[in-house]
Amino acid sequence: MATPLSPEAHRRLSDELSELTTRGRIEISETIRTARELGDLKENSDYHAARDAQGTMEARIRQLEAILGDAQIVDDTTASSEVVTAGVIFSVRYEGDDDAERFLVGSIEEQPADDVSVVSPTSPLGVALIGAKAGDTVTYEAPGGTLKVEIVSIGS
Repeated sequence: MATPLSPEAHRRLSDELSELTTRGRIEISETIRTARELGDLKENSDYHAARDAQGTMEARIRQLEAILGDAQIVDDTTASSEVVTAGVIFSVRYEGDDDAERFLVGSIEEQPADDVSVVSPTSPLGVALIGAKAGDTVTYEAPGGTLKVEIVSIGS
């Protein structure tokens, strides 16, 4: 399934990938080379820390390549404000709660506003919400049992 990303998130992740695969790799290579010059690699904590940092960076590069390789650019300015869909911020109220919570169906990489949580379109909640309209109540299976949420509003 494609990863929905806003144009801004796609640009930000592309920039991060470019930075890591160019300057990031050069810098970590230099750090490893410098640490090797310190001597015995068995007891060289600088070398081991640099290798760990390299592994972490390479894992992030693979993650970004996977996200961007499968990305679907979603423009929230053209998205429908009548139904819940990827890229649209909406509010829901859980059964038994008085307060509404704001969500965005999309990728955790979106980093929306502080008061907006991200829900994956493939999660049980995301699957239940896609296509729902304001005023609808949907149910979904959560690890703790069946939950009901009412879509309070759609759009920022």
